[in-house]
Amino acid sequence: MTAALFHLLLLVLHLLAAAFWVGGMATLHFCVRPAAVQTLEPPQRLRLLAHVLGRFFRGVQAAIVLLLATGAAMVVGLGGMGAVGWPVHAMLGIGLVMMAIFARVRLGHYPRLLAAVAASDWSAAAASLNLIRTRVFANLLLGVVVFIVVLLPRA
Repeated sequence: MTAALFHLLLLVLHLLAAAFWVGGMATLHFCVRPAAVQTLEPPQRLRLLAHVLGRFFRGVQAAIVLLLATGAAMVVGLGGMGAVGWPVHAMLGIGLVMMAIFARVRLGHYPRLLAAVAASDWSAAAASLNLIRTRVFANLLLGVVVFIVVLLPRA
């Protein structure tokens, strides 16, 4: 496999992982949650969203590993951080902030949501889900900024 083809493969995997994460957040925020609010009573809605988030978060964890691995490999292949432009530096910085937000949600807010749902404490579950929703929306906005930053030099 040539170096160019290998770089292309890394880039495709990187973009698919980013699309999964950012697209998944958009789908949850703008489609799944509003439909659940419109059609389900709080106990069913909170149970459903807790399960949906669990599945999505497992996918995001895999996407993060893939993003870090493919990103690092592409940077090394291009000659290191000193050889890449500001968009790569910005993407890395914003991506690390997104990963920190995700870690806080996954390790802090999500376990509280699961505990509240298991205890049928619907007000606590709703409060946890609302915190998750605001963090996911912040990450969605940051993800869109990353796409814009990467495309700006091409405009």
